[in-house]
Amino acid sequence: MSDRQCAPRPARRDVSDLFSGGRLVAIPRKAARREQLLVHLAQTLFPADRTYTEPEVNEALRTVHEDCSALRRYLITSGLLTRTRDGRSYRRSTTTL
Repeated sequence: MSDRQCAPRPARRDVSDLFSGGRLVAIPRKAARREQLLVHLAQTLFPADRTYTEPEVNEALRTVHEDCSALRRYLITSGLLTRTRDGRSYRRSTTTL
């Protein structure tokens, strides 16, 4: 019974505490927490059924944080966004979400 008396753990993918007024307060330093944020951003900012230019990716990311280039790099290195070799187009990865 003592397990039921413990406060429920927050949902693993809940990243609302990282935002204030719809803006990202800071990019998490811990890799696991940052990954949660990146999954959230990929799912909410980039529908999987379209291709984006780099300026479109930057614009979408700037809606939540001024350092769009860091977020873009994190999304690429985590495999959540894919980029063509020439860097002209981006897509949300559907295999990693």
